[in-house]
Amino acid sequence: MPDSPHGSHGRPPTRAERWSAFRESPFLPATVLLLIIAAAAGLFAGSYTYAMANPTPHNIPTAVTGAYGQPAARRFLDGMEQTLGASLKLHPYGSRPAAARAVDEQKEFAVVEASADGRSIRLDVSSASGATVAQVLGEAALKVGKATGTTVTVRDLKPLQRGDPRGLAIFYISLAAVIIGFVGSIQLSVHARALNPLERVAFTVAYALLGGFVIAAVVDWLLGAVKLPFLESWGILALTMFTTGMVFTMFNTLVGRWAMLPTWGLMVLLGNPSSGGAVSWPLLPSPLGAIGRWLPPGASVNAQHTAVYFRGHQHAFPFLVLTGWAVVSCAVFLIWRHRHPGGRPVRPAHAA
Repeated sequence: MPDSPHGSHGRPPTRAERWSAFRESPFLPATVLLLIIAAAAGLFAGSYTYAMANPTPHNIPTAVTGAYGQPAARRFLDGMEQTLGASLKLHPYGSRPAAARAVDEQKEFAVVEASADGRSIRLDVSSASGATVAQVLGEAALKVGKATGTTVTVRDLKPLQRGDPRGLAIFYISLAAVIIGFVGSIQLSVHARALNPLERVAFTVAYALLGGFVIAAVVDWLLGAVKLPFLESWGILALTMFTTGMVFTMFNTLVGRWAMLPTWGLMVLLGNPSSGGAVSWPLLPSPLGAIGRWLPPGASVNAQHTAVYFRGHQHAFPFLVLTGWAVVSCAVFLIWRHRHPGGRPVRPAHAA
């Protein structure tokens, strides 16, 4: 039987040969990316919609003072819980100033002060603690007061700044620090791949310091949207950018070119919706409200929020969270630096 005019090369490739060729071509990673991007789009929309589209109160820490045990006051408080569809976590205080200090320390979101007969209620909300929570509480209080025949006065203990009427500026600047932080690390990996480990960490510190300064300067000095305690806000933004940049570097060390997946999932899909910046933690679905405090976006929002609106009452916890993520990320990167796709060989001095 005569040979094929094309010899062995004229034979149609087998299924195994076609699969092998596909695996070695650029079409396999492109196809994987196509599926990942489509899934990420749905997860992105779903995570933000789940967290923010219909904020619903769950447990709202509330200080109570005065004659809150009177029947009229109890009817009002019960009516509040029924109207909100949530539980007010009531914490008694001996005086209104003590309750107001608890709001400053962000232990409480509101203060309910009842008159001697319980028929008159003063509700002090705190827009700075959470604009959405303050709005929900204020609207519910007026409605319940009318229904129960209770005289209700609503005041704002901690109003938001004029340039930030919805309380979203802090969320936006923290979001910028989070995203630009890890995008900067991605760009170093692409355009400065030959950086050695300590050089990479040093440049991450440098762009974090410069980027944090520029974010704060634009928002405060240029736009005048929020009056920041500049040095403290700059430090928080820089720490946030460094932390998220090193988190990407850690994942790049562990999983190589797919590092964007866990970074995006941790910071954007999970971290930002649960940060409490756009929707306060009492209004988030319970799991997100608990998780958000332990992730860099939530820690950044928490620290920045306290710095701007509750000066003198800063907590160590958000800084410990950011520092913890940064230290772990740096440690993983430096210990397993041989696995990182970047770097360059170090030549002996006499070979130079």
